Amino acid sequence: MIRKCSGNLPTLLWNLVGLNLQLLTSLTKKNAITVFMSLHVINRYARQGRSNMLTTNDFKKKQLLFVSLNQGEKLSFSNDNIVIRDVNNKIKHQSTCYRLFAVFVIGNLSITTGLIQRARRFNFSIVLMTPTYRVYQIIGGPKEGNTVLRRNQYNYAGIELAKQITGNKILNQQNLLKKNRKKTDSVHEAISALSIYINGVENASSLEEIMGFEGSASRIYFKNHFNNIDWKGRKPRVKHDMANALLDIGYTMLFNYIDAILNIYGFDTYCGVMHKDFYMRKSLVCDLVEPFRYLIDDQVKKSFNLGQWKEKDFDIRNNCYILQWKNNAEYVSILMQPIMEKRDDIFLYLQSYYRAFMKNLPAEQFPVFQEI
Repeated sequence: MIRKCSGNLPTLLWNLVGLNLQLLTSLTKKNAITVFMSLHVINRYARQGRSNMLTTNDFKKKQLLFVSLNQGEKLSFSNDNIVIRDVNNKIKHQSTCYRLFAVFVIGNLSITTGLIQRARRFNFSIVLMTPTYRVYQIIGGPKEGNTVLRRNQYNYAGIELAKQITGNKILNQQNLLKKNRKKTDSVHEAISALSIYINGVENASSLEEIMGFEGSASRIYFKNHFNNIDWKGRKPRVKHDMANALLDIGYTMLFNYIDAILNIYGFDTYCGVMHKDFYMRKSLVCDLVEPFRYLIDDQVKKSFNLGQWKEKDFDIRNNCYILQWKNNAEYVSILMQPIMEKRDDIFLYLQSYYRAFMKNLPAEQFPVFQEI
């Protein structure tokens, strides 16, 4: 059962109830999102003060909370509830800590030590992001004592997992092109070309060769996926048009969601199997985002076709498109929709990845994410 809780909340909150995911959004006049909450959810692990690994059923009961804070507003806690207060200290929203999986805070805020303590006690992460969606701090949540897992990570030196992850990514890109109802000759050619790149990845003998196939596949894929707009190429972080700006926002949300799950299991998220280790780069998260990027690509194109992009919602600074602060809630809700629809599947994929790594299984027994 779902109960609707209305009000002018500067938050985005989705909740999964039972086995049925329902993304239920309703914009208020202040670009807030109506909040939907299930009635009878208690996280027994948090209640017992334990840091056990989440089971699938426990995860289904968890909430993701996205908060866009205005100046002077703050995040705190009261009676094991996370609370958002306005500049006059009036409560604008509250959620029980027992049910939180992660809180994503966009913009400047005041944060209390009590909230940090609650994040660790109830086993949820607080992800702090700038107004341009750059993560600058993650508080709470991480499990750092899984030495067996990390030893396996550090000892891994092959390229088979990189092959599998990259092949999975290109396969999902190809399947997305196949879903195009009006395929041009160029799209048909791209689908065939991606099959060649998948085969190339499978037979690659080096990481550099794998990444070369991945780059070539992405160029032909993006050109044909966004063939109904003036596509000028994928340039991460440059944001030279609305499409690239929205892809960056969507990928950032996906990245942070996957990062939060990996932290549950105690991965060293800076140690990847495909992206080379680089100072302060979460290479493992970069790796495991790859099979899911197409979800954001598809949503960005759908939102364009529905006329949800509006030039007036962006500022242009140094030839970069920057989403205006007042429009954050509306656009984040659009871009988060496919992540929430697939949140269970993403969790199960990462859970299976963890189990395979713990058992040192061969690459062919690691999970593959593919829609049926």
